[in-house]
Amino acid sequence: MAEFLHILALRPLVRRGKITDADRVTTKTRFHRAWLVAFAAFVALVGAAGFRAAPSVLIDPLHDEFGWSRGTISAAVSVNLILYGLISPFAAALMERFGMRRVVVGALVLVAAGSGLTVFMNASWQLLLCWGVLVGTGTGSMALAFVATVTSRWFVRHRGLVSGVLTAAGAAGQLVFLPLIAALAEGSGWRSASLVVAFAALAVVPLVLVFLHDHPSDVRTTAYGAVEAEEKPAPTHGTARRALTVLRDAAKTRVFWLLAGGFAICGASTNGLVGTHFVPAAHDHGMPVTTAASLLALVGIFDVAGTIASGWFTDRVDPRWLLGGYYFLRGASLLLLPHLFAPTTEPPMWAFIIFYGLDWVATVPPTVALCRDRFGMTGPIVFGWVFASHQIGASIAAVGAGVIHDQSGSYDLAWYVAGGLCGLAALLSVSVPTLGVRGEPRNMALTQRP
Repeated sequence: MAEFLHILALRPLVRRGKITDADRVTTKTRFHRAWLVAFAAFVALVGAAGFRAAPSVLIDPLHDEFGWSRGTISAAVSVNLILYGLISPFAAALMERFGMRRVVVGALVLVAAGSGLTVFMNASWQLLLCWGVLVGTGTGSMALAFVATVTSRWFVRHRGLVSGVLTAAGAAGQLVFLPLIAALAEGSGWRSASLVVAFAALAVVPLVLVFLHDHPSDVRTTAYGAVEAEEKPAPTHGTARRALTVLRDAAKTRVFWLLAGGFAICGASTNGLVGTHFVPAAHDHGMPVTTAASLLALVGIFDVAGTIASGWFTDRVDPRWLLGGYYFLRGASLLLLPHLFAPTTEPPMWAFIIFYGLDWVATVPPTVALCRDRFGMTGPIVFGWVFASHQIGASIAAVGAGVIHDQSGSYDLAWYVAGGLCGLAALLSVSVPTLGVRGEPRNMALTQRP
């Protein structure tokens, strides 16, 4: 914010010629617009994460009012999660054609409509339409492929670190929204919580319109750390064809399937299982909903630190080994989780929250880096498809865990299965070939624009 105020103060002097060329260079060096773009993207991503995570604390209130089973309610969450992923590569292609600003504003309006309309619903299919389709489509347009697009266009220096910071916005969204939504749902009812989400989505729109510039050339600057200016690419046509063509070409490589398989397990073990079912699972053991939601928000606090650190490490360490370590440690923690639930938060649960939080989405910066390194200019769209696999895994876990609970009365089996799958994800990650391996093209067909 200080940088923004400084820039506003200098604008009249620049117009009147009171600042020399040397002054302009110094100002440009010290106050680069890329940071304002990153700030606007961070706020949008914070909102998207909070909006998407809201249903996890509304499962019990909706069950109590409408009598819908957890499996039915989880189905809406599942639709939300799968659209959150499947929309991502198409949103990345749309950003190539229409720009980030238009796509993100449209996404925020969709989220506001989906959340606001839930106050009128009286049937389960309406929950699927509102929280599933509308909110899922809106938040999917601001998914992690958006992070890849921002960092690819606006950053050369510190690209991994900025990827980590923007990814951590998802954790910040949980931190900001989950305790508030849980308190509103318990005190004023779930309808009040839904309206808060709708108004919050609309409140982000002006910030996006002012600061989220599509490309450095739009404001006559360069990407942060770039040696020379890069010309803005011409808008692409045939958005769906563009996304599908990139998928077709990427699917011919082993790298894509190894990354997609590992990231599907990542989604199953985070958003789908813990993000959706941790609160009701803790409540089953006598823990108040607000306490459980606060613990999940604490995961977000530690995830901010973990993901930023992961971005820093990604600039320095082979991303494949980072992913292998992250998945292995996550799996070990999930195998222990069923033994930690209690009516109160004991020290072992605090240890899990800290440890698991540091690992929550630390997987994103190294995965973005691998997509960018292996697939060049199409890296953001390829990552969008890899992220789609993440959300497919999340949606399967969201429904699967709900069904397991309905059938057995416990979530224990779901935690054990997720822990085992994380071990498999670790093996997939370290199996990604190094650059230059035969059959794994880089800067070839996949990097060419149609």
